[in-house]
Amino acid sequence: MTPTRASDFRQTLLWTGVGLALLALFYMLSPILAPFAIAAVLAYICDPAVNWLVGHRVPRPLAVLLVILGIGLLVLMLAGILAPMIYSETATLITRLPDLLDHFNTSVAPWLARRFDLHIQLDAAFVRELINQHSAGAQNLIPILLAHARSGGMALISLLVNLFLIPIVMFYLLQEWPRLMNGLRDIVPRPWLAPGMRIARSIDSVLSEFLRGQLSVMLLLAVFYSVGLWLAGLNFALPVGVITGLMSFIPYVGFGGGLVLAILAALLQGDGWSPLIGVAVVYGLGQLIESYLLTPYIVGERIGLHPLAVIFALMAFGQLFGFVGMLVALPVSAALLVALRELKAAWLASRIYRGELDGKDHQ
Repeated sequence: MTPTRASDFRQTLLWTGVGLALLALFYMLSPILAPFAIAAVLAYICDPAVNWLVGHRVPRPLAVLLVILGIGLLVLMLAGILAPMIYSETATLITRLPDLLDHFNTSVAPWLARRFDLHIQLDAAFVRELINQHSAGAQNLIPILLAHARSGGMALISLLVNLFLIPIVMFYLLQEWPRLMNGLRDIVPRPWLAPGMRIARSIDSVLSEFLRGQLSVMLLLAVFYSVGLWLAGLNFALPVGVITGLMSFIPYVGFGGGLVLAILAALLQGDGWSPLIGVAVVYGLGQLIESYLLTPYIVGERIGLHPLAVIFALMAFGQLFGFVGMLVALPVSAALLVALRELKAAWLASRIYRGELDGKDHQ
């Protein structure tokens, strides 16, 4: 092996070791990485908007602040649509809960007993008495809420800290984005700079296609759920459908949250089992369409991943890294795809593959 090849081999081993060490560190820190991962994804998405404002003579700190405020306003608008609906549905559900339990005991329980020999009876009278005891005034509800707040205080504090941390991390990332990119460029070995920049541009192109594909999936799902729930006879079809589609960017969270809202809305309509069956059919079809059609073929084809690879990436990253893994599964897979393409091209161009090794290369 020549000195040049030996040096290249050692550098390859070094960078491979660094990559594996970073992956192990990411795995160990995954429980606390959620706000940083979300902020990094949002910073990458928002960097073009910041650059556009900077190009129109807006100072970068102000441009970053305007973009973050814009995102904050969108989130507040979504919360403004969601919170009143959840509040009204919850209040109505509490008042109608005893009637729903009575309906279960008279209609569902006998059917379960006949078909599956399951004997279930829910104590509707106890629930009705409990609601009557705590419906006299809000002061009776305060001790209950405080007790729950104390029992889950640490989880609530952790959630609030993460929500507060995301915009802060995002601000610093967007503010320092050009310096970060220049710093990464400076540490790359000079012989690797040109191919490294070419690979980075390829990854950026693939990620841009991923974001466009994901946006298409979100819009299509919003239309599907809105129309499907409307055909199922749900009163809150439009807001529930739009929220489910827009939240589908976070795997499983959008589907789960939308399903809970749709079930609550169906229960509160009091139209029997028809709306509930419609909700089940719509969300069952929606999950199948999203997982096996839209995400694999729209997002997967845009980034060059096979549909099976997309499904495997979501499951594998979720298993290894939890919520953070599902969030970054497809972007990381897109970057790995570019790296694999480069490795394949280097392998096909190598002298080993072409069988051109001579005796000196074996020494």
